[in-house]
Amino acid sequence: MSHPTSARLTIDLDALAHNFAVLRAEAPGAEAAPVIKADGYGLSAAPLARRLWAEGARGFFVARLSEGEALRAALGADHPATIYVLDGFLAGSGARLAAARLTPVLSSLPQIEAATTFAAASGQPLAVAIQVDTGMNRQGLTLAETQAVAQSGDRLRGLQVDVIMSHLGSATDPADPRNTLQQERFAQVRRLFPQARASFAASAGIMLGPDYRNDIIRPGISLYGGGPEERPDPRLRAVAKLEAPILYIRNVEPGELIGYGSNTRIEKPTRIAIVGAGYADGVIRASKGKGYGWLAGARRPVIIVTMDLIALEIGDAPARIGDWVELLGPNVLLDEIATAAGTVAHECLVRLSGRAGRIYLGEV
Repeated sequence: MSHPTSARLTIDLDALAHNFAVLRAEAPGAEAAPVIKADGYGLSAAPLARRLWAEGARGFFVARLSEGEALRAALGADHPATIYVLDGFLAGSGARLAAARLTPVLSSLPQIEAATTFAAASGQPLAVAIQVDTGMNRQGLTLAETQAVAQSGDRLRGLQVDVIMSHLGSATDPADPRNTLQQERFAQVRRLFPQARASFAASAGIMLGPDYRNDIIRPGISLYGGGPEERPDPRLRAVAKLEAPILYIRNVEPGELIGYGSNTRIEKPTRIAIVGAGYADGVIRASKGKGYGWLAGARRPVIIVTMDLIALEIGDAPARIGDWVELLGPNVLLDEIATAAGTVAHECLVRLSGRAGRIYLGEV
């Protein structure tokens, strides 16, 4: 009897729709514009966006211009979504932005100048969003720059400022006083652009309360099952499930070494399953000794992670060659795996490679 040797990745779009509904319910009256940058956090933006459109999403955020172009092509003329490009208006990008009907998020004075120059040359108003730095110190106009731009009509000539936005740096910790500081600064910015809609909250910010939600929320990691406070949230469902088959089962005696470098010593008689996935499939190597897989109804500790293979301690589990082991999913929680690997849920998702066969549930 032949057995599979490759991993499989199941993407549950019904779970995605559930999470979208949970996040929207937290902000009644606000538009929910999903963040599907990095090809939908590694899960493929096209089927995600089509399903989210079916669930009522009419705006999306991406990072790169190329991502926006690909998303526009995937949605087609029947799904005329507003697609915001977080990279903004870069030199020479005007024709491509216009052709794909993308809305740049302007985050610097040079970007504003480039956008106004393009609008003047085209003779058409250009819809834009403006991002303001309220304390994250990553992207966005300073508060002083924002005030100067808002008070000078010439600086925005030819631009239609539809959205004013910012990003929280500490929202995963609701008690952090910087959240309040940023909220107060953003309230000042809103008063400078009374006709524009306001967007402040991503996944974690949505949960901070009404003062943070404004007109547009930008759900990201929590759409895909990551908790807004970087720990599991029972309201959310796992969207991605990575599984791999058992290729070998072996018994290892105390004192034996396992893996490259012979730096992992077995201290007791141990029954091990060698599973057909590794960091080439997106399982982060740093999770060895801390992470777990799910087999026969229980957690099984990860001993080592190599490029193509993982060793799990399986004890007396009723395991056989060919049995599937869950490495990420409803029983192997995204936030817990991220903690085990010393990273964040976002990285665990975007590292999922294309080697595992993909199955989409709930496509429209």
